[in-house]
Amino acid sequence: MRSTQTTFTEFLIAERRRFPDASGTLNALLLDIALACKALSKRIANGSLDESISNRGFFANDDNSVEKLEVVANNLFVRATEWNGYLCGLASGELPNLHPVPGGQSRGKYLLVLDPLDGSSNIDVNVSVGSIFSIFRSPHPGENPIEEDFLQRGHEQVCAGYAIYGPSTMLVLTVGTGVHGFTLDQQLGEFFLTHPSMSLPRSTQEFAINASNSRFWEPAVKRYVDECLAGTTGPRDKDFNMRWVASLVAEAHRVLLRGGVFLYPRDTKDPDRAGRLRLLFEANPIAFIIEQAGGSASTGRERLLDVKPQQLHERIGFVFGSSEEVELVEAYHDHEYGEEFDAPLFGGRGLFRATS
Repeated sequence: MRSTQTTFTEFLIAERRRFPDASGTLNALLLDIALACKALSKRIANGSLDESISNRGFFANDDNSVEKLEVVANNLFVRATEWNGYLCGLASGELPNLHPVPGGQSRGKYLLVLDPLDGSSNIDVNVSVGSIFSIFRSPHPGENPIEEDFLQRGHEQVCAGYAIYGPSTMLVLTVGTGVHGFTLDQQLGEFFLTHPSMSLPRSTQEFAINASNSRFWEPAVKRYVDECLAGTTGPRDKDFNMRWVASLVAEAHRVLLRGGVFLYPRDTKDPDRAGRLRLLFEANPIAFIIEQAGGSASTGRERLLDVKPQQLHERIGFVFGSSEEVELVEAYHDHEYGEEFDAPLFGGRGLFRATS
């Protein structure tokens, strides 16, 4: 039965054959990333049994345990990729500065950007977490990179992907020719193609947002959420379901499989920030995947993949998913609102207030 299923390696070989001039180094780099995902999947699946992460296990009631797992995850990806000769350097959400290729190792033409452990706050309650990565071409192949080399627009990504560690471990990838999902066979230690050509519907009846931040939302977001919650009695004339997992990978995976829209918009809680999610490490890779699956990704005001990063750990507002919903959020941001928005959910005429 297994002989009829495509392995991750076979998939990459087939993709390379579509580009006769390709050197194969990208494939090799992706296989090293997949190896790190397999190793991290095992660590996470072992939970409290793995005493190598924490003296009491990383599911124990220890504030430092999650931090230790984040360090373990970062080290797994760094060690799997830094020596292979395909990278100029890498940037990790767990490191304040760039990680150059060690001295004595050859330097390649790619830059790796990664979030080794996304959704780590969910670890202690055994909710799905993940890893996010993307690859750019270096403007200076063979040389040690500087921060400016990484500050490329999202549409310049060569590929992007994530691993989700849940009931099963999946690796979801785009190399610019669609989105494909691979499920890890734990017994064989191999990823098999199980979700070819993943795609998003244009419309949806499901949205995800952290409602605890509602008092800080901008009027456009308040209007959008309020209309969704009004259901068939409101202007949208259909009922919506609301979701929130607090794990970007888990949210993106659900949207890819079922459709939907995810919002982590800019708000007034911290006016000096353009948003909460990191542009390079989180938003850009997910946006590339979503667009390749036929969806849309935005800051709420403009296409996210067109944003020029200004610094390595820059944060940004992020809205992605089914195109009709993302376009509607952008349209609401284009509308001029007064100082107060008369939203029935958030205003005096509360949606949940008893009416006479």
